[in-house]
Amino acid sequence: MKAAILSSIFFVAVSPHVYGTDSVSGHYVEVRTCQVYTGPCFANGEVGSAGKNAMMTWHITRGRLGRVDLAGQSVSVIVKTSHTLGFNGLNDAKSKKAIVIIDSAANDAKADALKNFVLSQTGLSVEDVTAVRRKNIAMQFDIVRLTATVEVTDMAKLETRPARKGDCICSNESAYYPPLVSLKGFVPGVTIEGEVAARGLGTRWSIPDSRTAYMGTFDITTAELALTESL
Repeated sequence: MKAAILSSIFFVAVSPHVYGTDSVSGHYVEVRTCQVYTGPCFANGEVGSAGKNAMMTWHITRGRLGRVDLAGQSVSVIVKTSHTLGFNGLNDAKSKKAIVIIDSAANDAKADALKNFVLSQTGLSVEDVTAVRRKNIAMQFDIVRLTATVEVTDMAKLETRPARKGDCICSNESAYYPPLVSLKGFVPGVTIEGEVAARGLGTRWSIPDSRTAYMGTFDITTAELALTESL
């Protein structure tokens, strides 16, 4: 029931509207190494031992940053942190390292804009980024069924679906931890397949059949992105 209610909220939140050229909008998938659709007892059991890794992927369906048109572009970031990413997201970690992955189809101007977009959305600093990789990023996002797949060459393969009644264990589940970034609408979900390898961070993790995902949409104005002067 809770999942159905959240799905209804999601549909209201992503109702079509007129987009200007001073914003970017699209689809978002997040997976973490701790449960996000869960109850307090399960979440408390993971604090300190799990949830220190995450992967976020954005696919921009329309819009631009400054003079750079980003429609059709995708970008991902994999993070490794010192603490469980909980109610305060990335701010819960005293230290964090990240790899930014930019779609290999992006030219240099789009790659720079996508990197700035990731930094502005996550709050990561340039010093937090250990590497920027160019890889093929393929995201499929079904806005009706609220399912998604993300594949990044040699680095990640994900498949997600929305949480449902059968996923409840204690009957006190909710979207316990919020998404790591600001979204227009979202639903918590299950990671059906979750394989992530980030050699530059010295980490590799697998989270199949776990309640560790968010699917959402974003619609962000350039004023909210704190663009650098280079854009």
